[in-house]
Amino acid sequence: MNSPEAPDGVVETRCDAFYDGRFALLQPVGRGYRSGLDALLLAASVPANAVGTLADIGAGAGAVGIAAACRCDGVSVTLVEKNPVMARLARDSVALPANARIAPRLQVVEADILAPRPAREAAGIGDGAFDFVLTNPPFYPGGHRASPDPLRAEALSATDPEFLARWIKGCAALLAAGGRFVAVLPAAALPAALLACEGRLGGLHVLPVHPRPEAPAVRLLLSGRKGSRAPLTLLPGRFLHETDGAQSAFGRDVGAGRADIAMGF
Repeated sequence: MNSPEAPDGVVETRCDAFYDGRFALLQPVGRGYRSGLDALLLAASVPANAVGTLADIGAGAGAVGIAAACRCDGVSVTLVEKNPVMARLARDSVALPANARIAPRLQVVEADILAPRPAREAAGIGDGAFDFVLTNPPFYPGGHRASPDPLRAEALSATDPEFLARWIKGCAALLAAGGRFVAVLPAAALPAALLACEGRLGGLHVLPVHPRPEAPAVRLLLSGRKGSRAPLTLLPGRFLHETDGAQSAFGRDVGAGRADIAMGF
């Protein structure tokens, strides 16, 4: 499916169905970042019976937040995206007929989580305003070879060594007292993320996600509660495929929106 011409040269999009058609997303073709498993893992970290306000930070076209709204009828979601091209796609995604049931609980805010507090508040994302903050941040370090596509590079690559720490601090500021934060990260980003959580988030839970039982974790889910002093918990790892390559029950449940990942909520 092609969308009308968008700013900055984004012309072609594809309409992707998720959760066996329970929601849909417009995503760019040939450039930018296309959401998939990382987004669905994040959405699965919020219990289906959750109630409150949720922010999807660095939302892109909106996969994480729309999936969370689809899973959790009691949650109102704000998709926060600074790039005007991707923010437009998020708005177009919210307006898709497939999302009509959940659209009243979705809004898109064009804002930068790294901007000073007055600028964030003027854009509509006030400190302490959310019960849940989910994020799939740009986490590849500065030394990593960035994509030649600026839209994709912006979604994936940190601009400096302190970028991830600033991102997590900005996310933590948005949480109400007792609010929950969850990020999806590669294993290499865990030390910096834990350091950024100190003094801001406690009761941290780390869940390793493995491609197969015998393989190293390719992703981690990191959760924390604002104001908690509880110690860190390392959860048993989950795996997406069996040793023979067949998709695991966990992988199927994540893809279908049935998984409820226990992250200390």
